[in-house]
Amino acid sequence: MRKPAVAGSFYDGSAAGLRRQIEDCFKHPLGPGALPGSARVVERRILGLVSPHAGYIYSGPVAANGFFQIAAEGKPQTVVILGPNHRGLGADVAVGGQDAWQTPLGSVEIDVEVGQAIVSAIRWARLDDLAHSMEHSIEVQVPFLQYIYENGFRIVPISMLRQDWEVSRELGRAVAAALKGKNAVIIASSDFSHYESQSMASKKDHLALEAILNLEPERLEETVISHSITMCGPGPVMSMLTACKALGSRKARLLRYATSGDITGDYSQVVGYASVEVTA
Repeated sequence: MRKPAVAGSFYDGSAAGLRRQIEDCFKHPLGPGALPGSARVVERRILGLVSPHAGYIYSGPVAANGFFQIAAEGKPQTVVILGPNHRGLGADVAVGGQDAWQTPLGSVEIDVEVGQAIVSAIRWARLDDLAHSMEHSIEVQVPFLQYIYENGFRIVPISMLRQDWEVSRELGRAVAAALKGKNAVIIASSDFSHYESQSMASKKDHLALEAILNLEPERLEETVISHSITMCGPGPVMSMLTACKALGSRKARLLRYATSGDITGDYSQVVGYASVEVTA
């Protein structure tokens, strides 16, 4: 069982407090403005999300937009969550190998079969819990999933230390192959520009978003490099886009873009956040 690393700091450490905090994110002006409703019985349309991973008080409302959308389509069997490795620990591509992850809202089982299939398919990947031990980028997505689905779904946490196009492309292909025929969603956890002025962050981030919305993962890498965009999770996003395209995605939609300045009122040095859905 993986214990939470950032409960009580990135999000509330008690079950009741965390539920209230998540509900506040949904009802926030930067969120969808309402709590998720009952799931509609429809064929899954959303295959992937881009979701931010700062503390909930900063990026939670933006993240809530994506979870609001996937909640309407019913519960997936498996959610693959790709996140950047901020700590520098573990494998280039680290697939969580523990049986379950715990948060204040309970525990979520790991889809071991899908995880092992991904590890077998890509030479940079291995089952590795060290990379996940202190990492927040995947963990902060899990309470939102627990809130909208409660239980009955499994996750595959994948932390990326190496995020270049070669690794991202191969990982995306492996994820797609492992999920073929399954009811699944792929979440790419990433924030965008870090510690830029509001105007500069918005300008740079929308260049990156243009590549994402056009489903062009290799162009995303080129844009991030050529414009010095301090996006922390381009690899997870490139892998998610590659996998979703292989699974039939043909379009993407920006649900919300905002910055930390929109929360704090300080626009001198902001961090950018975006919620994007990738659909069939």
